[in-house]
Amino acid sequence: MIDQERELRAQRLLDDPLLNEAFTTLREDLLNRWNASGSTEVEARESIWLAMRLLDRVHSHITSIVESGHMDKILSEQHPFI
Repeated sequence: MIDQERELRAQRLLDDPLLNEAFTTLREDLLNRWNASGSTEVEARESIWLAMRLLDRVHSHITSIVESGHMDKILSEQHPFI
């Protein structure tokens, strides 16, 4: 898959209301579960924390594909010989 196509597909994902709803719903559910857990439930809290970090990493990865594409366009316009 070429970079422009990756950027376009990533942007479509970020613009997709269903995917955004999924990220929001999962994040809220995980946060609620973490808040409801007791301080002695260390293993459960660590598992929830890990799931929240992974959810953030997936979203960040998709965002970085779009941002990298934008940067590539700017660089090629400003410095076409680099």
